[in-house]
Amino acid sequence: MRKRKPKLRIVTPDPRFGDTLVTQFVNNLMYSGKKSTAFAVFYDAMDIIKERVANEEIDEYEVWKRAVNNAMPQVEVRSRRIGGATFQIPTEIRGKRKMSIGMKWLVRFARQRSGKGFAEKLAAELLAASRNEGLAVKRKEETHKMAESNRAFAHYGR
Repeated sequence: MRKRKPKLRIVTPDPRFGDTLVTQFVNNLMYSGKKSTAFAVFYDAMDIIKERVANEEIDEYEVWKRAVNNAMPQVEVRSRRIGGATFQIPTEIRGKRKMSIGMKWLVRFARQRSGKGFAEKLAAELLAASRNEGLAVKRKEETHKMAESNRAFAHYGR
């Protein structure tokens, strides 16, 4: 390889849950470098989730973790040109990429939701994803279906 691997950036854990994945999620939420605003929106969404699942025996952090796990794809298709034809080749995804794709989908589909205020939209998408519903989970299932239908070309993988 010509280039060396880039140094992994150290992500500091968030103040409320002490988890680096929460900080990574908030970094995906952030607009124009406004991290404190993104944290405020995320924690507001977590408070909304806490109110909605008060009668169940799970906490809001568990709902968030379940939502991210349900939105993470296991395989994806990559285009590869072989002899004049382009094939969609299913490939497994590395762990960090799985996580970041799942988080990006959750944020993206929360932004597309209808509702008042982004914290409300994010809470709704996270609750839906934790129950294996919602657009982020639907996108994961579509990706898996596409990989399954192109399984015949898996031997072209690198």
